[in-house]
Amino acid sequence: MKIGSIDLGEKPLLLAPMEDVTDPSFRYLCKRFGADMMYTEFVNSDGLIRDASSCQVKLNIFEHERPIGIQLYGHIIESMVEACKIATLANPEVIDINFGCPVKKIANRGAGSGMMKDIPKMVEMTRQIVNATPIPITVKTRLGWDDESKHIVSIAEQLQDVGVQALTIHGRTRVQLYKGQADWTLIGEVKSNPRMHIPIVGNGDIDSPEKAMEMFSRYGVDGIMIGRATYGRPWIFQEIKHYMQKRELMKPFTVEERVSIAKEHLSKSMEFKGERRGILEMRRHFTCYFKGLANFKELRLRLVTSDSADELNDILNLVAERYADSLPDLNINPSPWV
Repeated sequence: MKIGSIDLGEKPLLLAPMEDVTDPSFRYLCKRFGADMMYTEFVNSDGLIRDASSCQVKLNIFEHERPIGIQLYGHIIESMVEACKIATLANPEVIDINFGCPVKKIANRGAGSGMMKDIPKMVEMTRQIVNATPIPITVKTRLGWDDESKHIVSIAEQLQDVGVQALTIHGRTRVQLYKGQADWTLIGEVKSNPRMHIPIVGNGDIDSPEKAMEMFSRYGVDGIMIGRATYGRPWIFQEIKHYMQKRELMKPFTVEERVSIAKEHLSKSMEFKGERRGILEMRRHFTCYFKGLANFKELRLRLVTSDSADELNDILNLVAERYADSLPDLNINPSPWV
């Protein structure tokens, strides 16, 4: 699969852009475990052009992360074009336009998946962004706003016609949010459309190696993007690649191995963000690494309240010791942060 001149290999696995999740420390782990391409957290175009520090810091990318994309969102064409020019200076491999975020405060003002209520504006915004930068432009979107407006086949053609070089499609409408099952049939229709020649990446409910293999085989997508299933499981990329190459499942990660990865994550979080902020932002991850462990409430509470790196490492050592012979319940569905 190629995005412009960027060769991601055959059947690449991409880390989805996720707010408060895909920061440099999490990206570091996902890359180590085999993510072929990653994206930053969402960058608000209005905040970026106002030089807001919270937006500027999201443009910080590192050589070990490449290839990487910066994802922008907004509802004003002029602001998105200007933000694209600023993002270009960070020299990412691609700039991605977020037409998929279903969060109410974003969609209801016409950004993210809210843009699916105004397809002509979506296409015109994309056209102007493509013309504003030499960096390849990609788009992430959904099937439509609701069940009565699943126009993704036509939308895909229009986005390709104005110069988009790859398209990622989440198999739900905006109204669905993350409820129910993702419907990949329309993703398959876009991929099989003889008019389409850009790479099509499928997204939605990929939470196991078997499901990834099935979606590649059944719908012929060029790549797969994984989001919520990476929570507390950045090694899912390695699991999927192992299965696709050897047709067998990897041995599950033990609690001790999860503890080791959580410690590494904590260390990187503090390295990139400083000790206090790094610890605070790790709290959302700790519960995911050990989701499914029985009688974990006391240790969980300690992990999400401690302000000391040394104490956190001691607690993690205790987790490894106490659950040495246990495995988390991998059948528990991923969910947003607790």
